[in-house]
This record gives sequence, C-alpha cells and structure tokens, in this order.
Amino acid sequence: MSPEDLERQAGELYAAGDFEAAVAAWERLYDVHRQADEPERAARAAALVALNLLCETGLLAPVRGWVARARRLLGPAAPGPVHALLAITASYERFLSGDPDGARAPAQEAVELGERFGVDPARGLGRVALARLAIHRGEVDEGIGLLDELAVDLAAGSYDPLTTGNVYCELICAALWLGRHDRAREWTDVMERWRHGPAFGATHGRCRVHRAELLRISGPAQAAEEEALAACAELRPWMRREFGWPLVELGSIRLRRGDLDGAEAAFREAHEHAWTPQPGLALLRLARGDAAGAAAMVRDELEHPMDLPWKERPPFGDLRRVPLLAAQAEIAAATGDAPVAGAAADELARIHERYPSDALRAEAALARARAALVAGDSGRAVAAAHAAVEGWAALEAPYDAACARVVLGQAHRTAGDDALARLEWEAAAAGFAGFGAAGRAAEVAALLGEERAPGHTATLARDGDRWRIAYAGAEAWLPDLKGVRLLADLLASPGRAVPAVELAGAGLVEAGLPVLDEEARASYRRRLAEVEEDLAEAERHNDEARRLLAQRDRDYLLAELSGAVGLGGRLRTSGGTAERARTSVTRSLRYALARVAEVHPELGGHLDRAVRTGAHCSYVPDPVVPLRWEVVT
Repeated sequence: MSPEDLERQAGELYAAGDFEAAVAAWERLYDVHRQADEPERAARAAALVALNLLCETGLLAPVRGWVARARRLLGPAAPGPVHALLAITASYERFLSGDPDGARAPAQEAVELGERFGVDPARGLGRVALARLAIHRGEVDEGIGLLDELAVDLAAGSYDPLTTGNVYCELICAALWLGRHDRAREWTDVMERWRHGPAFGATHGRCRVHRAELLRISGPAQAAEEEALAACAELRPWMRREFGWPLVELGSIRLRRGDLDGAEAAFREAHEHAWTPQPGLALLRLARGDAAGAAAMVRDELEHPMDLPWKERPPFGDLRRVPLLAAQAEIAAATGDAPVAGAAADELARIHERYPSDALRAEAALARARAALVAGDSGRAVAAAHAAVEGWAALEAPYDAACARVVLGQAHRTAGDDALARLEWEAAAAGFAGFGAAGRAAEVAALLGEERAPGHTATLARDGDRWRIAYAGAEAWLPDLKGVRLLADLLASPGRAVPAVELAGAGLVEAGLPVLDEEARASYRRRLAEVEEDLAEAERHNDEARRLLAQRDRDYLLAELSGAVGLGGRLRTSGGTAERARTSVTRSLRYALARVAEVHPELGGHLDRAVRTGAHCSYVPDPVVPLRWEVVT
C-alpha cells in the first residue's frame, strides 16, 4: 500500500474501533518511510504511534521508545509540527510518571509549537496539561480559569474532532477529581450533545463513563450502572490497561446498589488489568463484615499506592488520597479506631484547605463527624454531620447525603435524642431508596426497628394463563408474560439482588470470542519488545523509577498474553451469557411493568420506582412505609 493509503487506512480503522489494527497501520507507515529514506515523515508516523499509545493504552515504556525513535530521526532539524506532537507526548509521559516539574516545559513547548504550526492535539492537550499542573501546585483558580477558557474554544469549534473529544474528557476529569461537580456536569452535558455529531473513536465510551460517574453521585443508580456497562462495552476495543477505569466505576456503582457480587467481579477484573480497585474493594470488604480486612487494604494503598498512568485521576499528589482517606475514616469509625479516624479527618481538612471545593468540604465534614462520634464527642459529631448533610444535599448527591444522615442520626442517639435520630434515619432511608441503594435502605430500616410505620399488602397471583394483581380494593388481570413471572420472583424476595443470569435460567449459550484477537496479540508482542528495550535502557542508566514503571508495563502485558491462552496453547474465549441475560431480563421486566401501569396505574408507579434492573435485579420497597406482597405462583 502507498503511504497515503496506509494513513487513510489507519484513520478508518481507528474510527471503526479497531485500535490495534490502526496502530499497526501507523507502524507500517513508519517502516515504509524509513525504507524510502524519508526521516521527517517516518518521525511523524513514530510520533503518532506514541501519541495513540499514550492516549489509549497507559503503557508508557513503548511510548518512550517511539518518542526516542522519532527524535533520532529528526536529529538537529528545526522545530516543526512533529516536534509539537513529541512535546505534548513528552509532557503527558512525565506527568503520568509522577514528574510534574518535568512535564511543565514540554507542555509550554507543545502549546507554542502547536499554535505556530496548527497542530491541534499539541495546542489543546498542552493547555490542559498546563491547567492541571497549575491545580497540582495549589493554584486552583488559575487552573480552573485556564480550563474555562479552553471550554469556550472547544464550543467554538476551534479544534479537530479527535482533539475536541480528548480535551473535553480531560476537562471533566479535572473537574471531578477536584470536586467541582457543577463544572463537571456542565462540561459533560456539552460533550454529550457534541458527541452525537462529529465525535468518533473512544470519545463515545469515555463520555459514557463521565455520565456514569455523575449518575453515581446524583442517581438513579440503575441509570448509572446502565451507562457504566455501556461504557465498558464501547471502550473494550480501545483501552488496554486503562480499561480498569470504567471497570472500577462499574464496581463502585454496584457497591452502592448493594450488588456485592457484581461489584467484586468488576473490581477483580480491574485488578487483573493492573488497575487499583481501591478504595472500592476495601469498602466492599466492610460491607461483607470484614472490617479488619478493609482497614488493612486501605492502609496498604495509602502507604504503598499503585503508580498508575491515570489521566482520569491525579496520578500523584494529595488529591489522589482523598477517596482513600474518606474510606479510611468510614472503616475506622466502624472498627472504633479513634486515632486513625481522627488522622484521616485531619488530612482531608488540610487537603481541602489547599484545593477548596464544595465536595471536598462535605467529604471532610463527614470524616470529621465520624471521628468525633468514635471519640465520644457527640456535640462535635452533630455539628460536623449536619454540615456534611447540607453540603451533599446542595450538591444534589442523595446517596452521600443519606450516608451523612445516618451518621447524624447516630450522633443524635448518642446525645440522647432518639426523636431527632429517627427523623434523620427516615430521611436517609428515603434517600437510599430513591437513589436505588437496596442494601443501605435495608440497613437503615433495621436501625428504625419496630417503630416503622405499618405497611400495606398487595397481591400477585397466577390463575391459569393469566395473573391477578390487586391493591387497595382495586384488581386487574395480566397475561402470562415472561416478564410477569420474573416480577413475581423479585416480589417474593424483597431487597434481594438476583443475578440476571439466575432469573433468565438455562438456555443462554453463546459462542465465545477470543479474549485477544490475533491483531491484538501481535500488537502486545511488539509492545512487550519495546518494554524490554526500555527496561534495558533504564538499567544501563541506573534509573530505578523508570525501571519500576517499565516492569509494571511488562507484568501487565505478560499477564494479558498468558490470560488469552489456555491449556495446550488454545485461545481462551469470553462468552456473552451475562450480557445477553441482562438485556433479555431487563427488556422482559420493563415490558411487564408497562402492562402493570396500563391496568393498575397506582401499582405501576410504585413498581417503576421499586424494581431495579441490570446485571442484578431487585425489588426494593420504601423502607419507611413498605408494601408487602402476597405472591401465588
């Protein structure tokens, strides 16, 4: 193929979602230009390979290798467009390797050369890098101002579609990890509208992850899980090590829903991608009753954090510690460890002082309330928990507000005011139920105990080839639909998260697909060779930090390659049974609920709020005024 054909093919393959084949086309283009003795064009191809690997794989050793190839080809040539691509790649490589000081100069160079030569990825991502570095230094207002200016330019169409998608993603990530939820929602809404036009590549999946992150905060939880599952499906062809990002988000959502098995599966798969599942996995251990194990996990992650090339979160610095410290405070409160709870709360307060935001203020207040409660200071606990409730409520975060109300109720009870404790717990129960957190709603119902208001009774009874549904003196009839039978199973076990595969039953068999196709395996072998070169160079220069980073890349690639091959060298396959079950069960239940709404609107409205669908399905009635079902099958 001609160089022009190869370049066109690379773009088409990337747009179609075949990332490995797209990179392979860029690599072939590099070889073609080398053989034709065209060093500048070969350097450009090498720079594009490096930039694509940086953006999608999280494997920094191969990135460094391709940057070095490009620089050798360019030699002492005057700065040009290729230098702009290399500058932005070098800036992010340093930033993701935990070297903010080394990232600043190449970021400035990327913006300057990108503007001079019209290289959109360099000038767009370079501006993001400078903003993120300013925030890291504690110059938060300056950093947010730079991001706001960039958002205006994106909306004006000042960048090509691929750069626009990547930069929007970076803006939202920065806002989320800084706790500026208002900015994150605003930019996510803009990105969501924009992506239905010119966006292509991994942009759609990345936007879904951001929507899932925000829905995890605002609810409903079912919609959050659906977005996270869709994001995983869309990003699987694109991401490699970074695929841990949407998996961790999926696990965190399932944990909030009370689907502990589903959360563990997502967290474990993220760990298999060499991606830290903490603090989610530690909080999962706490939910399963292993508080000591949870404390050990979060303590180890704080003391020995996994170094990740994580563009979506701070790869270093205090902000990376915020979710870990919040989890540590919660776990320490559960175990009665006052010193640890107090230390976590104090550190969160210091981080908020340097990086002020409403979300960090609410997080720090809740940790302070937990620390005061375990220390026996109910007065301080009430004041801090009240501040946390107000903060999370103002941010429209019902799950977090409900968590704060539980702590506030505990503080009131410790102070001897049971009436105020009950008031907060009833509000928490309603908040959890509305969000879709079945497990937490049940926990608060247990706190309310026998004082709960008496519930009412409804009936769903099979009569031949139809079902009778009745409540409050009104009855109606439904046909014997698959969805009605599934609904009966859920109503018979309120609060239980039932796997969709279990509800669907036998018969969901699907031919598996290779875990890695041949193109991906060949690409992984090439990446592995590049990592080995980077390791050797790091050892020659006694660069221990670089050697450790490259070693992690090597371990990840070897694990992926070995995981794709089973006994006798046969390729392992991944089936689609769970996804088919989720889709089939959700469709059947939603159709049945629509029929209930037609014949019995009151029960239809109740079931629409109380039935959760997804990888796990459940019926979660209002824990304060529950509805009891008599189910006859």
